[in-house]
Amino acid sequence: MVQVDVFWSYGLGSSFAVAASRQLLQARKQGKPSLLESPFFTRALLFLSVIFVPSGACLLWAFPSWETMHVGGRGMPAWLVTAFVVTNLTQGVLGFAVSSWQLARNRRYLSYLQWYAAYFCMFFILVHGWDGSGYRRFFSSTAEAFAAWQPANVRAWFSSDVAITLYLMGVVLVPLLLYWLSTWLRDGQLIEDQGARPRSRIALALYSLGVVFVGGLGSAVLASVLVRYLGWLGGAAAFAVLLALIGLRKGGVLHFFYDRLLAWPRAAT
Repeated sequence: MVQVDVFWSYGLGSSFAVAASRQLLQARKQGKPSLLESPFFTRALLFLSVIFVPSGACLLWAFPSWETMHVGGRGMPAWLVTAFVVTNLTQGVLGFAVSSWQLARNRRYLSYLQWYAAYFCMFFILVHGWDGSGYRRFFSSTAEAFAAWQPANVRAWFSSDVAITLYLMGVVLVPLLLYWLSTWLRDGQLIEDQGARPRSRIALALYSLGVVFVGGLGSAVLASVLVRYLGWLGGAAAFAVLLALIGLRKGGVLHFFYDRLLAWPRAAT
């Protein structure tokens, strides 16, 4: 969707950098700090340009109303379409670069939080949106369905042309994404301990999904509920407190996934 893909792209780029954290640090030690020299940046760029950007363009052409959360249509200006396609790539590059920059300055947890923050923003727009109707817009495959919203739209959406198209795209996007993330994370640990038993790709893939859905989606739903009942200011304040208490601190939800994915020595965190 136009409103969320810039955050999704940023999160994808950041997740690739986080997964290759040890490899990127090793490259810096070897005097190769440039991202353009990194095979991991190259693969991230290929993923964004060959898979992610075309999928967004396809959805915008096939389902312009749904892809714009029913605020646009086939008559949208060409510059907007161009900007959408370009930012789907550039935001991913930015996410990779920012996480890499934080990593190089030994801000490893902040580097990882780029991944989470991008998915939180993405899901908050999908769940709440700018007017509280985000989930209604998402689960309405047409503008007419959104205008005549009813709970039955949710069930109907899962068999809609939009959903079927997303399923087909997901068959390509999700397995490749999880394979690269889990492989880079597993191989990175072996850099520090050549004799270590390789970690399970499946477990690492599940923890990666945990960052996205438990961290990103879960906190977005919580934020949406708080905003609905307490207003924007009260909800944002309450969410910030809860995020600090149960998410960000050591022992919190986000730190749990951070430890499981990266397992940095205590002195390095």
